[in-house]
Amino acid sequence: MRLLSKLGMSTAICAALVSLGGVGSAQAAQEITITKQPSIIYLPALVMEKQGLIEKAAAKEGIADLKVDWRSFSSGGAATDALLSGNVQIVNSGLGNMLLLWDRTKGQVKGIATNSALPEELVTRDPRIHSLKDYGPKDKIAVPTVRVSTQALLLQLACEQVFGPDQWSKLDANTVQMGHPDATAMMANPAGEVSSHFGAPPYSYRELKSVPNAHVVIRSTDIIKGGLSQSTLFTTTKFADANPKIIQAVLTASQQAVDFIKAPTGESVAIYRELSGDKTSVDEVMDILAQPGMMDAYTLQPLGSMVFARHMHKVGILKTMPASWKDYFLPASAALNGN
Repeated sequence: MRLLSKLGMSTAICAALVSLGGVGSAQAAQEITITKQPSIIYLPALVMEKQGLIEKAAAKEGIADLKVDWRSFSSGGAATDALLSGNVQIVNSGLGNMLLLWDRTKGQVKGIATNSALPEELVTRDPRIHSLKDYGPKDKIAVPTVRVSTQALLLQLACEQVFGPDQWSKLDANTVQMGHPDATAMMANPAGEVSSHFGAPPYSYRELKSVPNAHVVIRSTDIIKGGLSQSTLFTTTKFADANPKIIQAVLTASQQAVDFIKAPTGESVAIYRELSGDKTSVDEVMDILAQPGMMDAYTLQPLGSMVFARHMHKVGILKTMPASWKDYFLPASAALNGN
């Protein structure tokens, strides 16, 4: 998952500070657009889309015939640009993207709920490497974006824990920018120059299953106890203030989707394969979801967010340090018991 680029952020924020103003003039919506990404991390959103859960919950809140358009984006940056320009009303993207938008818009973008905190893993095929201390200057680690992606920031947090508080950037020079599919392909190539990949499900699962000598060096749950939320639904406070019933419908639908995924049924897997286009077999997807920590990680509770926010502030990504997770989530979300 990538955070917004500095250039894209500067351009988007200039427009956002204008378009997000004037909350009092906002109108209640009858049609909304929500972004989605085709990954198993975002499975609850796919369930909500397929079953029309937000529309059903909105009807119970007194909003008849709400139309929800789910629009696919390949990156969190593009989705947040669309939010700031007013082309979408709710974004489903990484926690880091939401924190960055909250900071840069001075609190005019906030979270509704998280959907998942699936474990992410640093996997290597190098038999020499079993801890971060085993990495030498020539050992490369693939991350989606150097220094600022979720995986790069998790690696920095791990370096703090292993090498000391002032050594968070110790392995930054080892990281190379590479998308998860390309990194997985590189891991499968014995001659590939990148032998480690800090990835997300299902890529780490596939590497561990098919790449000779592949093993886990460290997990996100080792770095942040209890895990780190990734899939996060967020919106502008302007939209939330004008549409409290829609916000409540999104919260209700999110919980229904998570409950549906955790029920003993393979229907959620069928929904994932249909809407994501993933050709992975049903049995393999079921096996991925059966791995330790996977099913429990589908939750609305924001997990590890303050640990992540403190690090983002320490390294200069966030200008403002929040006092609590409730600073960057809507008041309607206060019962989620985040951390």
